[in-house]
Amino acid sequence: MPWPSRKRDKGAVADKKEPDAKIAKTEKETSDKEEEEKSAKPPAGSSKSGWKNWKKKESESGGEESKITYCHWLLKSEPESRLEKGVDVKFSVDDLKAQPNQTTCWDGVRNYQARNFLRSMKLGQQAFFYHSNCKEPGIVALVKIVKEAYPDHTQFDQKDPHYDSTSRKENPKWSMVDVQFVRMTKRFIPLAEIKAHHLAHKADGGPLKDMMLFSRQRLSIQPLTQGENLPGLFIPSVRQAASPIYGFSFLTTEEFDFVLSLEEEKPH
Repeated sequence: MPWPSRKRDKGAVADKKEPDAKIAKTEKETSDKEEEEKSAKPPAGSSKSGWKNWKKKESESGGEESKITYCHWLLKSEPESRLEKGVDVKFSVDDLKAQPNQTTCWDGVRNYQARNFLRSMKLGQQAFFYHSNCKEPGIVALVKIVKEAYPDHTQFDQKDPHYDSTSRKENPKWSMVDVQFVRMTKRFIPLAEIKAHHLAHKADGGPLKDMMLFSRQRLSIQPLTQGENLPGLFIPSVRQAASPIYGFSFLTTEEFDFVLSLEEEKPH
């Protein structure tokens, strides 16, 4: 936040130097604000699907109003034990199934762009549950959003690896959603198989040609827009024994349907 401006008389001496700590705090607040504003803009690129797949609606004046819509997601979680700041971040699909009502909160997202995707998730939307950072990553199950975005409690917990001292309860920075297990996929769909289809579609055309899972792997939340199939973004993490370390990416309806159809085919 910029310092308040002050009018000065002609020839006035320069203001006293502010304490270093105060300057540092101001610079961080400004940096956070810039990062948040930057995250609100759609990602750069020329793809006509995925990020650029806009739902257009004619206005009364005859013009068009564009709004990007995401309807499916890919949620990433680590099925194998890994300590982060002394906390095991393991959370497999079996851990999800063991939760009360087979439901858990998807917390720990600490990236503005991923958070904005998370906040756009709607009740009832489906997602792939994806095992990540393991010997053989891939899709293992289907889940659905059962509670839309609300404040992530871990940002206020000083013992949590994702504690954020700059977030305030009256204006929380970070959000989470609740997801519920729907069913296991009919077979495990490995990342290598999805990538093979992505490369083939990229060369010859197909629903996975612009898949974000491969174009923007550093984001943990990836949505699917109407008209595409399986992009992936980065992975946020939740740090509690009963919580997953998560990431997610978006998918279009076309992408989602194509990837889901792979469960009917024999493994390659």
